[in-house]
Amino acid sequence: MHSSSPADASAVGSPRPPAGAPVVREPLHAPVAHVVRGGVVEGVHHGSVVVLGADGRVQFQLGDIEAAFYPRSALKPVQAVAMLRAGLPLDGGELLSLTAASHSGEEFHLQAARRMLDLAGLTEDHLRNVPDMPYDPVVRDTWIRDGRTPSRLAQNCSGKHAAMLWTAKVNGWSLADYLDPAHPLQRAVAETVEELTGQPVARVTVDGCGAPLFSISLHGLARALARITTAAPGTPEARVADAMREHAELASGTRRDVAALMRAVPGLLGKDGFEGVQVAALPDGRAVAVKIADGNDRARVPVAAAALARVGVDPALLTAFAGAPLLGGGLPVGSVRPVRALDPATSPAHA
Repeated sequence: MHSSSPADASAVGSPRPPAGAPVVREPLHAPVAHVVRGGVVEGVHHGSVVVLGADGRVQFQLGDIEAAFYPRSALKPVQAVAMLRAGLPLDGGELLSLTAASHSGEEFHLQAARRMLDLAGLTEDHLRNVPDMPYDPVVRDTWIRDGRTPSRLAQNCSGKHAAMLWTAKVNGWSLADYLDPAHPLQRAVAETVEELTGQPVARVTVDGCGAPLFSISLHGLARALARITTAAPGTPEARVADAMREHAELASGTRRDVAALMRAVPGLLGKDGFEGVQVAALPDGRAVAVKIADGNDRARVPVAAAALARVGVDPALLTAFAGAPLLGGGLPVGSVRPVRALDPATSPAHA
C-alpha cells in the first residue's frame, strides 16, 4: 500500500498505540484473499490484517488496522481476564476455558456450564443470554431430530454468562441487570479492555448474546492478546491463556478450526469471532489479528495462517489451515488464497 490513506496510516515499526479512541469510520479495507476457480480469480475478500513482532511493533499491516470495529467473541479472553481480576473464583482448568469460549454446544460444554452455575449457587434461569441451538452443525442437527428446542445453556456464550453471574455474585452485585453497561461488572470489563488494548473504547453496543460489546481497533485487539500471552505466570492473563491452550476444545469445540490451530502451533493462543474476526498470539508476544470485511468465514483461517507464517511460524505447521478446496462437480478446482502481500517472502515495507 503506497497511499497516505488509513490503510497505511500507522507506520510499520511503530510500537505506540493511538493517543485516543479508534476513529469511527468506514474502514478502508484492502484485498486479503482471492477466490480462485480454475485459475481465474472468481471473487475477492477484502479485510484488514495486522502482524506484531515480539517487541510489540507492527511488522506488517494491510487494510485499516486503526479504525473502530467490533471484535465480537475474539474479545472473550480479555473479558475473562477482567472477571478473574474482579474475583471470579477460578484458578484455571476447563471452567476458565469455558469462560472465554464461543463453544459448540456439545454435551461436555453444557455440563461444564451447569457445573459453573452449580458452584455459584445459580441455575440456568439466571442466565440472560439469548436462547439458541448448539453452534456445531452436527450437534444442532441431532437436537432437531430429537425435538429439542433452543436454550440459554446451549447458546455459544453461556460459559461467559455463567462466569459473569458468578463474578457478580461473589462481589455482592445485582444479578438481574448484569448485562447493563453501567453495571459494576461491565465497568470492570471495560476498564480491562482499555488497559490491555492500550486505547479508549470508541463505542459500546450489544453483542449477539446480549452482553455489552466494545469497539476497539484491530491493532488494539492484537496488542491485548499479546499482553495476555506474555503476562507473568500466575497472573489473571496467564491463567486465561493457560486454560484456553490446555483445554482448547472447551474454548471452542471438537470440530473447530481454532482448537485445531492451537493444537498445531505450540504455545499459540487463538480466538475467533463472528463477522470474520481471528486473533492469535504466541508466548513471546508475536501476534496477528484479522478482520474479513464481508464477515464470510471461509477466508478467516487461511488469511490468519498466512499472517502467522509471516511472523515466523513454521509454514509446515499451518498446511492444514490453507482452507477447504473449491469444488466443481465434486472435484477440487480451486481455493481461497491469501493475497501475495501476505507471503512471508514479501517484504513488509513493500506490502
